[in-house]
Amino acid sequence: MPTAEIATVGDHFLLGLRPGTTLDERDRALLRDLRPVGVILFKSNFLQDAPYQCWLDRHAALIRAVRAAVGRERLLIAIDHEGGRVCRTPPPLTRFAPAARWADRAGRVGASMGRELASLGVNLNFAPVLDIHSNPANPVIGDRSFGATADTVIAASLAYLSALEGEGGRACGKHFPGHGDTGTDSHVAMPVVELPVAALERRELLPFAAAIKAGIGMVMTSHVLFRAIDPHHPVTLSRAATHDLLRLKLGFDGVIVSDDCGMHAMDGLLDAPDAVVPFFNAGNDMMMLCAHWTDTERVRGFAAALVRALALGHVDAEAMAQSRERIHRFLSRTAMHEVHALAPADFERHRQAGPLFTAQTVEVV
Repeated sequence: MPTAEIATVGDHFLLGLRPGTTLDERDRALLRDLRPVGVILFKSNFLQDAPYQCWLDRHAALIRAVRAAVGRERLLIAIDHEGGRVCRTPPPLTRFAPAARWADRAGRVGASMGRELASLGVNLNFAPVLDIHSNPANPVIGDRSFGATADTVIAASLAYLSALEGEGGRACGKHFPGHGDTGTDSHVAMPVVELPVAALERRELLPFAAAIKAGIGMVMTSHVLFRAIDPHHPVTLSRAATHDLLRLKLGFDGVIVSDDCGMHAMDGLLDAPDAVVPFFNAGNDMMMLCAHWTDTERVRGFAAALVRALALGHVDAEAMAQSRERIHRFLSRTAMHEVHALAPADFERHRQAGPLFTAQTVEVV
């Protein structure tokens, strides 16, 4: 397929860069050919253990290279920046404790995070976590959640959402319809939840409904199979979950993005390029694929398969036109930030916003 054709569906893909603090030539070619709607940064994309201005200059050059390769006027520069274990950035950016420890100060922390991320050119944060920490044995959510009740999560997440977006960032609520009551980490295998729909409506869905009412513009779906919603498909591939429940029942009219489709929960389900047909027919707007878990060159096959599916009518062209409209509306309301240094006083003030994280950051969530 001619390269120009896969760029026609670039709106529907968000890519994680390969490890490195300069743009890998394979990524440069991929970004140039696909022109994806955005990229996501990982810890390996920052120069760790270097003086602030040194790593910031390297980072600014990376962002310039990404923008030049993609060639879009408006581009999403995304990151997972939750606090606790989920922190990609080097010092002196503030490393806050896990969300559970600052739920009562979520607005202050959200504003501080928003200012710091904007200084990196980042305009999309995959937070807040809207999952409820309802299963103490959960191996992946835990204190990433604001708390063990819907009320706690709602109060903190709405304060965080408002404050983060007040500083020019965009938020993404995750992991719909809730990853808090799972006993398996979806990075390594497919979690299965047996809760009835009525139980989900009384608990898991409440923070998502509240965030939607508050105007959140993006929601991330989970690689979790909820038998009561769809006994055969994880949420990522389930029209009953993504379109019927999130889009229709909860009234969400923003952008639906998948969790990273390279995660092992999706092994065997998205291996073939034609898997984009059930993926987009489920109601997703954007597929995220990150080099941390898989070879992002796979996206060329996905994009080509999507172009073919649209031409053959296997994916509804009108539905995808509406999807592009949602994505462009989100982009039009998203600020584009220039990388710039913050003053030492800024970081000192931010460190007073909430408890700090002192353990070694890790790259597993």
